[in-house]
Amino acid sequence: MSAPDPSDPLEAATQATRSLQGLSTELTARVPQLLEAMRSVGTGLELHSTLDRICETAAELADARYAAIGVVDEESAGLADFVTYGVTEEQAAAIGHRPDGHKGLLGALIHEPDTVRLADLTSDRRSAGFPPGHPPMRTFLGVPIRVQGEIFGNLYLAEKNGGGEFNDYDLHMVRVLATEAGIAIGNARLYEAARQRERWIDGSVAVTTALLAGGDADDALAVVAEQARHLAASDAGVVLLPAASEEGGLEIVAVSSDSPVSALGVIIPSESPVVAKLLAGEAVFVDDSASDPRMITRLAELYGPSMMLPLHSGGRVLGALATPRARGARPFTEAERTLATQFASQAALALMMAEAQRDRERLAVFEDRDRIARDLHDLVIQRLFATGMMLESAQRQSVVPEVQTGVGKAVDELDVTIQEIRTAIFALQQGPTEAPSGLRTRVLREINMAAVPLGFKPAHRFLGPVDTLVGELTGKNLIAALREALSNAFRHADASRIEVVVDVTAQLADGRDAVRLTVSDDGVGIPDGGRRSGLRNLNRRAESLGGSSWHGPGLEEGPGPGTTVVWEVPL
Repeated sequence: MSAPDPSDPLEAATQATRSLQGLSTELTARVPQLLEAMRSVGTGLELHSTLDRICETAAELADARYAAIGVVDEESAGLADFVTYGVTEEQAAAIGHRPDGHKGLLGALIHEPDTVRLADLTSDRRSAGFPPGHPPMRTFLGVPIRVQGEIFGNLYLAEKNGGGEFNDYDLHMVRVLATEAGIAIGNARLYEAARQRERWIDGSVAVTTALLAGGDADDALAVVAEQARHLAASDAGVVLLPAASEEGGLEIVAVSSDSPVSALGVIIPSESPVVAKLLAGEAVFVDDSASDPRMITRLAELYGPSMMLPLHSGGRVLGALATPRARGARPFTEAERTLATQFASQAALALMMAEAQRDRERLAVFEDRDRIARDLHDLVIQRLFATGMMLESAQRQSVVPEVQTGVGKAVDELDVTIQEIRTAIFALQQGPTEAPSGLRTRVLREINMAAVPLGFKPAHRFLGPVDTLVGELTGKNLIAALREALSNAFRHADASRIEVVVDVTAQLADGRDAVRLTVSDDGVGIPDGGRRSGLRNLNRRAESLGGSSWHGPGLEEGPGPGTTVVWEVPL
């Protein structure tokens, strides 16, 4: 005959019933209550709700005011969780931190898991006393809970109702309940582990889908950070990539967090021991970021347990993924560390695939751009040039002044169009590794684009090294200001001549070096009471960069007073 299986609920109940035979009628009368308690404990598969149900059932079974389960951590050195029954929210808030199991009676029961029954726990030599705000407790009963033969934790009962002590009947009942609780907890843990693996797999699929969808790279990295934070139940999800600076290190490029901490752009220096390990492809696990000497940034002071995982695939480290929890939060379990490491590897592989996909798309785009540039140069410009020559010949042969004037204007527009197409060809022929167009090129492009609606090409001058002194942000705003000024001249000035000057040798009134944009026309000027929304836009844009904008009289010898718009900001 095979030996009985203690993990079988029916067998456990049978053995428990046999152990009660021969005992008093009082205990036998409580067997139905015990069986109902065992049925209640075995209901449901969610781990934490199972622990809550065990506490409540044990308290009712032994007629105790308070019950708790202390879940032993993976190292069997303390408590990873502490679930209570009978302690109100106000009492829990007054107590503060839950016990960690490192000292006192609870700590002793971790290292010596055995049944303990006390008439007055405060007089026991192992007791370390209660923290302020803790409700008074004297009578005590503690029973270990084993899951598949290993200690899961301890079931504690305190303060038997009516002022009596926990008796032998209570002890037998709670022991049987602890056996059933071990089985229920084992099932709940298996279910929780399966659900956890499923969530991590779903998260990996979501990340891979987002990265390969062809969207913005920053949005895809934000998805990685958000999924990692959600799956790890952490306070933040952080993606770090190698910094572009000469000093190296890792730069935070994506953050998912409810807290208002601004971490984007923060660089973890290369001298950090954590950075060295991550770039070498090693994971780093920290129990308390605020106190760990390896964490040398100020951000670490905000967090407790943290996982930092390399985004490693194909022998290449693309960056790192960090999932810090709040200070005082529970550490990451071994299962969570394993699942997070697998998630990081999957995310790294998806990143590499997305990068290869974007490279293929960029190559296809540049091939199309080269083909379009060749067609524009070899076909369109040649045909426009030939058409212009035909029009000039017709202009010379015509004797009607109006026809000559009209044909001449058409030839001028063709010249402007040819120049604009040549500018477009130059932009199309820029390779993937070339720097973006300089400010001079962008200014000329705006001028050529404005020439078509204006009917003439504005004159232009550049003073100083425009491309080297003007930064990207200032350059973008200057182009926007130029576009606004040329648009105002076309719509309102009725001008026949416009001059654009970009001067990087200018100075502000306070002596700071500046770039000054001047757009002058010979049009009708700005009438009194006319709309000035465009001028206000120019001024707001300049003020946002610490500069200013104003207007005055325009070019001389025109049909009207003309207008000059000046826009200047510090370099």
